[in-house]
Amino acid sequence: MLIATAGNGSSADSAPSPSLPGPASAALSPATGSTSRNPAQHWWRDAVIYQVYVRSFLDSTGDGIGDLAGVRTGLPYLKKLGVDGIWLSPFYPSPQHDHGYDVADYRDVDPVYGDLAEFDRLVADAHRLGLKVLLDIVPNHCSSEHPWFRAALADGPGSQARSLFHFADGRGEDGELPPNNWRAMFGGPAWSRVKEASGEEGQWYLHMFTPEQPDLNWRNPAVGADFDSVLRFWLDRGVDGFRIDVAAGLFKHPELPDSPDPSADERTRDSVNPLAWNQPEVHQVWRDWRALCEEYTSRDGRDRLLVGEVSVRTPSEQAAYVRPDELHQAFFFHLLTARWDIGTFRKVISEALTDIAGTGSTVTWVLNNHDQVRTVTRYATDPGGAEPTESAGELGPARARAAALLMLALPGAAYVYQGEELGLPEVVDLPDEVLTDPIYHRTGSREHIRDGCRVPLPWSGHASPFGFTSGTDAARPWLPQPDWFADHATDRALADTRSFWHLYREGLALRRSLPQLGEGTLRWLESPPQVLAFVRGDGLVCAVNFGTEPVPAPVPGVPLLASGDCPAGTLPGSTAAWWMHTPESR
Repeated sequence: MLIATAGNGSSADSAPSPSLPGPASAALSPATGSTSRNPAQHWWRDAVIYQVYVRSFLDSTGDGIGDLAGVRTGLPYLKKLGVDGIWLSPFYPSPQHDHGYDVADYRDVDPVYGDLAEFDRLVADAHRLGLKVLLDIVPNHCSSEHPWFRAALADGPGSQARSLFHFADGRGEDGELPPNNWRAMFGGPAWSRVKEASGEEGQWYLHMFTPEQPDLNWRNPAVGADFDSVLRFWLDRGVDGFRIDVAAGLFKHPELPDSPDPSADERTRDSVNPLAWNQPEVHQVWRDWRALCEEYTSRDGRDRLLVGEVSVRTPSEQAAYVRPDELHQAFFFHLLTARWDIGTFRKVISEALTDIAGTGSTVTWVLNNHDQVRTVTRYATDPGGAEPTESAGELGPARARAAALLMLALPGAAYVYQGEELGLPEVVDLPDEVLTDPIYHRTGSREHIRDGCRVPLPWSGHASPFGFTSGTDAARPWLPQPDWFADHATDRALADTRSFWHLYREGLALRRSLPQLGEGTLRWLESPPQVLAFVRGDGLVCAVNFGTEPVPAPVPGVPLLASGDCPAGTLPGSTAAWWMHTPESR
């Protein structure tokens, strides 16, 4: 048996918005079997958080770019969906070379998204609805327009300002070669050379993403001290925690030596270079941040969450980040990257529950985010990468629905990326001239580009902008929406009880009301070769048919919830379902 420990979650009801559907009430029952949950402590252990990519969620000003006021307008919609909270993508002042992940000021709001007063209103409204608010914090690098970096350029070699970054002399007779052979994840060398105040070519600085995102030097204590201040600034404004960008980064090998595989990061678009990522010193940062969050919790009993973007090779390596005195949680990307294959899914789930839950944390499951191809498109091919024998238009959505129901049945927490609840596919045919992803502009290749999952959401109507913005033709959505978005618009999804939206809504409602779901135990069941089946707690069975042919259902009777048509006694192909495990069915 694979065990995950007990946890809590909460949500409150509120009056609906006059312009969007209002929230529905839901009884809460913990996996431990007690009659109530502490709404303040340990809410994160089995929470379902909705990732809001602010730029593409909802535009309130008509300029074609989503904003904080738009998020606030959409809160009742998210409450009705049934999530426990929201994670906001970066909205800080930024030149937008990487859409906010190049931060110029960590303590303010970019005017394109609103201002601090609007942010405060958003937090207040979210809390009135019982929704938690997580911010995206970016500690590995900042913007080249950050005051620190501007001072570093002005002050020159050997200055205190340059010690906040990784500046180094170049190699070669005249320093014309980079200090080492590292390549940036977004393409090209990981070093750029600067012109000194004299006008001469000078030192080089490190940037593991783009030249506009210089890496901070966390070996300088001033960097950590400033981020402590940043965290307090937002915690004092009422936020419930932080999603930490590049949480396995921050520290580089102190000698910055050559890498035996310098193009690994560029080739994989992942943090593979062992000299640049996952250095042991990073764990002290998370201990310090955890202690800071516990300080706030000690004042009012409300947990503040730290969830890390930790991209490491194995679940056991990830487990080191979620020890009791470090991050509360870290995204389990191995499920996100798993191909549609029963053996692969069972392996990554088993490893997660063994290694991650063994730390006392809970697994944080995720199938989509703002950096990955959406599941509807990703699952539309056979595991080997070949085109499916049946229509991709049918197979991708069916598998995505099944995967969603599987994820919501697993012990621990889950994150839902905006548009998942609408069954949005990837937009794969955006014209070159509208692409904004720095990966494309640095490599000239469309491989791994992320614009296709960031196209603004369709809310209503039959033509762009689909209710996303009220702007005129001069202020269209910042990325063009295809005509077929009409089939996925929110108003249509709400009206269709067979839509992705209702599947998520019903799954989240059951997850709240059934003590077997949320946190607790998982036990695998014997099943046909293409069926993954397990029991949650003492009576909830989840089964997923990874094949294309129907098989006998593991439990007789009509399921509580299924991702597709599921007659009693049968589990069709590419379908997941939940049943209650009664004594007669054992």
